[in-house]
Amino acid sequence: MYGKTEKHKRNESDDKKPTDDICQVTSDGIIITVEVSAGSKQSIFPDGYNSWRKAFGISVKAPPMEGKANKAIIELIASQLHISKNAVTIISGHTASVKKIQITGISRQQLIDLSANK
Repeated sequence: MYGKTEKHKRNESDDKKPTDDICQVTSDGIIITVEVSAGSKQSIFPDGYNSWRKAFGISVKAPPMEGKANKAIIELIASQLHISKNAVTIISGHTASVKKIQITGISRQQLIDLSANK
């Protein structure tokens, strides 16, 4: 049958919601990926969401030297989520702009709600 276009074939990725990849849930809490902009004019979390990298944006005023930005990241995330700084841990990317952060004491839904309110 010429002239008719083939219907779009559905696959699993068609059914994914934007929030499906927002975090990884573990027995110890949740793990998020953040893309850091250090030395910014203001500190903001979340500062957008990069769906390609599956990473939250985070901007901090602190410079990326001597662990100052990492400390600011932990403080800002804890403050925005209303949890203790001890509940936020950088588990990878200590010297990179893309980091994995483990957070205890909040649920996946709380993270989704925070990102929806920004």
